[in-house]
Amino acid sequence: MVLTEFDRALIAATQSGLPLVPRPYDAVAAMLGSSSAAVRERLAALLAAGVVRRIAAVPNHYRLGYTANGMSVWDVDDAEVDRLGELLGSQPGVSHCYRRPRKPGVWRYNLFAMLHGHSREQVLAQAEQVAALLGPACRAHDVLFSSAILKKTGLRLRQNV
Repeated sequence: MVLTEFDRALIAATQSGLPLVPRPYDAVAAMLGSSSAAVRERLAALLAAGVVRRIAAVPNHYRLGYTANGMSVWDVDDAEVDRLGELLGSQPGVSHCYRRPRKPGVWRYNLFAMLHGHSREQVLAQAEQVAALLGPACRAHDVLFSSAILKKTGLRLRQNV
């Protein structure tokens, strides 16, 4: 997909996040001298083309009081991973869930889900509930706890692109 000047302006206007206002697409449209319908349509096209991977809220879990955050990793049957991922991703306390390739001899896990809680014990209890939910298709799991807050950023355009 070749980016248009409007695409570049739209990405520049949204790369630090959507405005925190009741109608963010209207605000972006006003910045660009466009309509909110045009902004939504073009973002949808960029999303469909894979230029933009997702449009999502990114909460600061620490500020919300969820100071025990652990990436749960699961070794599940490859034939069941999509179904189990949908099930896992719909659980309370899971902010995101995704499939990743295994690395034979190095990394056995193929399903990942971030669990959030007020304590490590709460997160570990969630992981045990998930293990029971996944049933016999789950062969092993672990929880890797966060040790630092990493800055998350969205799509960025280089100046010379």
